[in-house]
Amino acid sequence: MPSQPVRSVRRTVRVAAPAHVVYGMLADAPRWPVLLPSYVHVERMDFDGAGETLLAWEFQDGRVRSSRLRRTLRPQAHRVDFEQDDPAWPGDTVAGSWSAEPDGAERSLVTLWQQTPNAPANAPAGPDGLDADTAGRLARLREAAERWDRLDELLLAFEERMRVEGPAELVYDFLYRVEDWPELLPHVDGSSVREDRPGTQVVVLDTAAAGAGPAAGPDDGAAGFETVRLCFPHAGRIVFKETAPPAPLTAHSGEWSLVPDESGLTVVCAHRVLLGEEPLEAALGAGALPVDARRQVRGRLGRESRQTLRLAKWHAESPVRRLRQGRGGSRR
Repeated sequence: MPSQPVRSVRRTVRVAAPAHVVYGMLADAPRWPVLLPSYVHVERMDFDGAGETLLAWEFQDGRVRSSRLRRTLRPQAHRVDFEQDDPAWPGDTVAGSWSAEPDGAERSLVTLWQQTPNAPANAPAGPDGLDADTAGRLARLREAAERWDRLDELLLAFEERMRVEGPAELVYDFLYRVEDWPELLPHVDGSSVREDRPGTQVVVLDTAAAGAGPAAGPDDGAAGFETVRLCFPHAGRIVFKETAPPAPLTAHSGEWSLVPDESGLTVVCAHRVLLGEEPLEAALGAGALPVDARRQVRGRLGRESRQTLRLAKWHAESPVRRLRQGRGGSRR
């Protein structure tokens, strides 16, 4: 029986960043959602110092696609080898490698090589899909890497916490049922939710001038910002990523998480933000600096997170309060 033909693509781009910086971005996969536009979430399943297994979710062409990556990290060579199970082509595996070669003190040549058995003619990727995918991934990595000397001031991570003395199930229910938020949250005017499969939501919220909620996206006076949400009810987590955040944001991802204890739980809303550079003055006024954007974004998203947390707390504690009052009345 003849072997299945293999399609292979190798591309190289010049990047204005040192090879060790590019390798660091490639190796730090959990940070991809805030650096690389297509990634919604990356979960490291295991890691032994050299080899790892990742679960990755990407949003492409209006759909969320998940995949499993097995990777070998080679820091001395600035290289990452990988195998990726691609759900678009059942039974096939995309294999390949990333490598970064120094090209002067602060430049590098970055190569992505990928190969896969030829897909059927009706495969979603089409005959040129692998080449387009390779070129697109290189372009997105280059854009992120060339900010390397400014990332400290452009990246922002913070969280808001609230103690809840009520069932975790009710808190999660409130956070999950985002279609009900227009009736409950002052900064949300309308919503639409598409759930192609359970737990994977594509949400569009119409927001008031104050800005969108932390799981839906801030507002710059317009409406209808789109967010992808991955819901993990058994783990008490909802991961979110805005698909096209407005200025001064370039990327905004985060997570709702429920941390139970003996008498209740703590609800945490974590945000990871990448600020833009060119849009700062247009968004914040003449002379605006990254520190101004950090202050404005931190204040607004923090305020909106607290609004949502207070409503989640009320939603969870009200039935408990009524139950306690009813029990108290029955004893009198």
